[in-house]
Amino acid sequence: MLDQSETTHFRTCPLCEAMCGLAITVRGDEIMSIRGDVDDPFSRGHICPKGAALQDIHTDPDRLRHPVRRTASGWERIDWDTAFAEVVAGLKAVQARHGSDAVGVYQGNPSVHNLGTSLFSPAFVKSLKTKNRFSATSVDQLPHQFVAYLMYGHQLLLPIPDLDRTDFLLILGANPAVSNGSLMTAPDVKRRLKAIRQRGGKVVVIDPRRNETAALADEHHFIRPGSDALLVLALLNTILGEGLANPDRLAAFTDGLERIEPLVAEFTPEQVAPQVGIAAATIRQLARDFAQAPSAVCYGRIGVSVQAFGAVTQWLIQVLNIVTGNLDRAGGAMLTTPAIDTLAVGGKGNFARWTSRVRGLPEFSGELPVVTLAEEIATPGAGQIRAMVTSAGNPVLSTPNGRQLDAALAGLDFMVSIDFYINETTRHATIILPPTSPLEHDHYDLVFHVLAIRNTTRYDPALFEAPADTRHDWEIFQTLAGLMTATADSPPRKPIPPAAMVERGLWAGPYKLALETLADHPHGIDLGPLEPRLPERLFSADKRITLAPELLVADLARVRAELLHAPDSGPALRLIGRRQLRSNNSWMHNSQRLVKGEDRCTLLISPHDAAQRNISAGQQVQVRSRVGNVAAAAEISDTLMPGVVCLPHGWGHGLEGVLLGVAQAHAGVSINDLTDELAIDPVCGNAALNGVPVEVEALG
Repeated sequence: MLDQSETTHFRTCPLCEAMCGLAITVRGDEIMSIRGDVDDPFSRGHICPKGAALQDIHTDPDRLRHPVRRTASGWERIDWDTAFAEVVAGLKAVQARHGSDAVGVYQGNPSVHNLGTSLFSPAFVKSLKTKNRFSATSVDQLPHQFVAYLMYGHQLLLPIPDLDRTDFLLILGANPAVSNGSLMTAPDVKRRLKAIRQRGGKVVVIDPRRNETAALADEHHFIRPGSDALLVLALLNTILGEGLANPDRLAAFTDGLERIEPLVAEFTPEQVAPQVGIAAATIRQLARDFAQAPSAVCYGRIGVSVQAFGAVTQWLIQVLNIVTGNLDRAGGAMLTTPAIDTLAVGGKGNFARWTSRVRGLPEFSGELPVVTLAEEIATPGAGQIRAMVTSAGNPVLSTPNGRQLDAALAGLDFMVSIDFYINETTRHATIILPPTSPLEHDHYDLVFHVLAIRNTTRYDPALFEAPADTRHDWEIFQTLAGLMTATADSPPRKPIPPAAMVERGLWAGPYKLALETLADHPHGIDLGPLEPRLPERLFSADKRITLAPELLVADLARVRAELLHAPDSGPALRLIGRRQLRSNNSWMHNSQRLVKGEDRCTLLISPHDAAQRNISAGQQVQVRSRVGNVAAAAEISDTLMPGVVCLPHGWGHGLEGVLLGVAQAHAGVSINDLTDELAIDPVCGNAALNGVPVEVEALG
């Protein structure tokens, strides 16, 4: 007889970067409630709507529990041994005929939220011996990692805003009130932003949309999409020109300080004001306020990264924090001391060791820019991708020109997806291998403790025992890697389970913790505020900061030519994206509690632009770019600056063959049917998803 008493379990929400603590009450194998864990020292009871939706994922009838094979008459269930054998045979057959690079790999954003995938997928990817590796990195944070690699010697040595102690927070192209931070793990950002103002500090938001974070700020200023580099250059011009720079202790281990003033000399506030859309006097005052605050930090995120000048802008943000002495000090941009030091085990980064076959785009840290994936599949010739492996990703909805990639995937010889949904991408798979649900396996945030605004640690054992005929993600990857590399003389190695690897990492880390210690603290352990770590934490050989990397300095010529002295772009509107609190990329729209209510896949447009086009509220409009068109309902809002329109990311579930009942009933349209695979940041290859020129007209 099943135990019908209720018990409460504590664990971290794995759905976004915030690491919110959850209290999950269960009766037997039934979830009774999910609420915020008030005893979590980091999140302190905060929870967003996505946290409660963990229950919907776990119980979702559309979630796959067993391997399936695509046939002419539909999907059929197969056993695990058959699935593994057919996957390995299919991949090896393609490589035997066409070479190792004929197999491509794409890994999606949820990979870094998953302990088993983080630990075990690298060995499988390595076993494929292909250079055609792609991930969500190059439609997201690649400029951050690229800049950290060039300046600090490690792609993940990313300075984090010290939110809880700063006196001045300058936010460019980010909406942490909705994201709870991004490359800045900070649960309950709204409370933390209010606290800055309550202690006499200031919050300023720069964004083409007056977003949810701007509503909590002291100031918001519209900026023309893609012109952020000019703004930061003008801030630096003012600070250096007025003698407000003070790098303080950073000067002792920073090379290139003397180069910055002549580099920014041309970019005065008066010169850039017409291009950015912010008055010169406002720019000057913003620079003075930032430089003269007791502590300050500039934070730029997705709107800064996914544009044509993402890398140079992220570099200039680092320069701004450094020349004002706000790197590596309380209230500025600081570095974490995580319990498991993932940076110490390698992965510092590499650049341009090889290039893509068709367009010649450079690799970074072993991956090619995903903007080139579709053409690498569709373009005949030696090295053409003829088989794909996708893991926890939906690039048809999350990468530029999704329709082009959708068509390319349909022409593959073989495809395997490690995913528990039949979505817009995995519907093309030959075989799908579904891992267990997030509540059926252990959890530890290897990545997000490295990006958190406070040092904490927490380990969560599985809440439910996985059924015997299912497989964890780490078991899937370990089995595939073993079969790909096994020979008669080298049988597969016995795997080390994730828990044992976590324990090794904890003991090797700076706090010398045991897994048992974490088990005794189910709400997590507070390890204290961020502390100064430089220069010892630098990964450069000489333990010095490179303030003016040549690749980025050279890109200022493009900033000058294409932004400062660019001709008028004409009547086209510029398309930007937006994040929504109840969405997480494309994969949580099958939860009724998250998609219920009014249509959220609407086109925001300013009253000025709507009036010019005779568009009324709620009217269907056509949005057209170089690569495609979509139709959506118009939402007229003064939160958009004139000349800019805005669609949310992650929708577009109306494609044939998608088996997501709730999502298809709330299909929406995909913004990536409008974004352009030819629009990139040419320095690092990241996709330029923001600022796409579009035309909008009323329908009917």
